[in-house]
Amino acid sequence: MPYRPTEKTEARKKAQQKLLLTTALDIVAKQGFQNLTISLLAEQAKVAIGTVYKYFESKAVLCAEVFRLATEKEVARVQSAAFPETPFLNCEQRLADAINIFSERALLGRNLAYALIAEPVEEIVQVERLKYRDAYADIFENLIKEGIEKGEFCPQDARVSAAALVGTLAETLLGSIVLDRKAIKQMNQIEVITQIRGFCLRAVK
Repeated sequence: MPYRPTEKTEARKKAQQKLLLTTALDIVAKQGFQNLTISLLAEQAKVAIGTVYKYFESKAVLCAEVFRLATEKEVARVQSAAFPETPFLNCEQRLADAINIFSERALLGRNLAYALIAEPVEEIVQVERLKYRDAYADIFENLIKEGIEKGEFCPQDARVSAAALVGTLAETLLGSIVLDRKAIKQMNQIEVITQIRGFCLRAVK
């Protein structure tokens, strides 16, 4: 009779995988993908190296899973800002809120933002990065289309504009993210976000 894992066994496996992923994400948020290794993960999760390989066949696969976990959370925050449960906000305000969230999160967690946006990664992770950018573009595209229909934004190719917004956010924030720590303390983050937000809103109006 073939072995069939019990519900308890499956629950334990899921819990173990979740622990490994959250621990790996913590490493990436502090040290980037380049410093995430199977041995370091095993050490910090307090498991054997072989245990890590039971769930992730290679570092590349692990990094791709970590990338997905991190980006799902970030995209969800922007989605909630762009399409909140409160229906009375106009499209311009919701776009501004979405840009604020994206920018604030990037400046708050610089190491993770750099890892997600620009750190050199293997091809399997780069594929996830493109999906990540597309997810943001989808959000902005839907919001821009709604704004055009309501007369808040000028007629335009919503997809092109959405992609341009994603590129603007990523490239502009990257300059602030990679500044040395002393410069970071001196910069006015609120002013940076204000300027980015103003540019993006002018671009679609």
